[in-house]
Amino acid sequence: MNKLLKYLKDYKLEAILGPLFKLLEATFELIVPLVVAKIIDVGIGTGNKIYSLRMSLVLILLGAVGYICSVTAQYFAAKASALFAAKVKSDLFKNIQSLSYDQIDRLGTTSLITRMTSDMNQVQSVVNLSLRLLLRSPFVVFGAMVMAFTIDFHQALIFLVTIAILSVVVFGIMLWGIPRYKMVQARLDKVLGLTRENLSGVRVIRAFSRENEEVQNFKEKNDALTKLQEHVGRVSALMNPATYAILNFAIIILLKSGADKVYTGVLTTGAVVALYNYMSQILVELIKMANLIINITRAIACGNRIQAMLDEKNSMAEGTEDALTQGEADTVISFEDVSLRYNGGKEDSLEHVSFSAKQGESIGIIGGTGSGKTTLINLIPRFYDATGGVVKFKGKDVREYTTSSLRNVVGIVPQKAVLFKGTVRDNLKWGNENATDEEMWEAIKAAQAVDVVKGKKGELDAEITQGGKNLSGGQKQRLTIARALVKKPQIIILDDSSSALDNMTDKNLRKAISELSYNPVTFIVSQRASSIRFCDKIIVLDDGQVCGIGTHEELIENCEAYREIYESQYGKIS
Repeated sequence: MNKLLKYLKDYKLEAILGPLFKLLEATFELIVPLVVAKIIDVGIGTGNKIYSLRMSLVLILLGAVGYICSVTAQYFAAKASALFAAKVKSDLFKNIQSLSYDQIDRLGTTSLITRMTSDMNQVQSVVNLSLRLLLRSPFVVFGAMVMAFTIDFHQALIFLVTIAILSVVVFGIMLWGIPRYKMVQARLDKVLGLTRENLSGVRVIRAFSRENEEVQNFKEKNDALTKLQEHVGRVSALMNPATYAILNFAIIILLKSGADKVYTGVLTTGAVVALYNYMSQILVELIKMANLIINITRAIACGNRIQAMLDEKNSMAEGTEDALTQGEADTVISFEDVSLRYNGGKEDSLEHVSFSAKQGESIGIIGGTGSGKTTLINLIPRFYDATGGVVKFKGKDVREYTTSSLRNVVGIVPQKAVLFKGTVRDNLKWGNENATDEEMWEAIKAAQAVDVVKGKKGELDAEITQGGKNLSGGQKQRLTIARALVKKPQIIILDDSSSALDNMTDKNLRKAISELSYNPVTFIVSQRASSIRFCDKIIVLDDGQVCGIGTHEELIENCEAYREIYESQYGKIS
């Protein structure tokens, strides 16, 4: 949490002026009981109405100036906290974008969202409160105690003992609460994760009539969160009544001993009223301080989670070579005895994979569900790093290249077609922000998406809703393929990206890609044998291992796994 405060250094002026104006307000507030004491002892005690009126005007002036100082402090504190939060969110988002797939898998999407939203809002709120109250409240408490000493030493000792007892109560509850508020946020992650999963999969839940089971599952997790919040809340809630009880008991002692001194002539009535007012100020400020500390306790837990996220650095070492400047090479991609085990996995997801792909070749990858097809192609753009062996691009380990340049030579179409809110043009420019309309239409044509775009009002400027919800599955797939092709990559990866296309469109798509002028290496991952049948080379995977490499005809003859896949789709070969 302390490390986050460095983000306030760019807003030093606001961070200084906010507390400064609050201290000025507090100073005027500390003068008020003395003015009231003078009105009682001098104005009322002697019947001097002019003196009472003059001092009343002083009270009004103190109130007005204090109000102006308070509003000014509020403005600077709000500005500093808002700018602070914006900068932290910006760095946090940037850091999340830099993390590897492996780290995002481990941290969890829901937890990342919670830290960006709920945790960040809590921290921003506490920064605002702290700039206004963290110095003001202790200043008033100790200022009131000092002022009490100027009135009567023995009476002021009551203040001293009271503040000491209250400090033990407040900081004891604070230290108890910090780790428990961290547990609350962790359980909140689970509730939000379940909510996100249910909302994204609502159609499936309803299709299988699982609403009641999911409601019960949510209830269990929500109840666990609620019970922990209630437990922490009960203990934290003791702070206010405990503060009231201690201070009210101190006020009783103060009034009793003060009354005795008034009778003996040691103190004036105005002095006792001033002492009472100072004790009331302490009461108000300590209540504010107690609530602030409760919020700080929560914010520390949230801030530590945010800081942990900021401290998380990309687990992949960045290379120095530029993949874009590499010259022509006969072999573009080669896998040399490559293995991969995911973080936390008990066994390898890929084992001892070796093959090469030359310029212009088409490589088909097929296998059963969970055989490692997507895992294999994810190693090419370094979404994951191989844990054994080496993946090479034009003769050099992919880890020697900068990730940005390596990914710029790869056009990848993932299994799930993802489009973003905006226009067709906006989405295609993700592939190449400098692409001309002619280049976009060329990519659209190759992706068999001309009818999709021309069928929309505005064509390239047609609106696409968030997630491409106003398009069918096949339309989204074709536009994501066009987005990959518009960058004219040296390597094209189609990860089961034609699953929603009919056979004729799929055939035309493969033909168009094979005729591209820039002659890329094409990887086609598919469950359908028809999609990879005419590839120059087909890799057959089974449980993370290569059980066959060759052309369709060669594999039909020599690879039992491939023959079984083919026969399951097209019938037994005679």
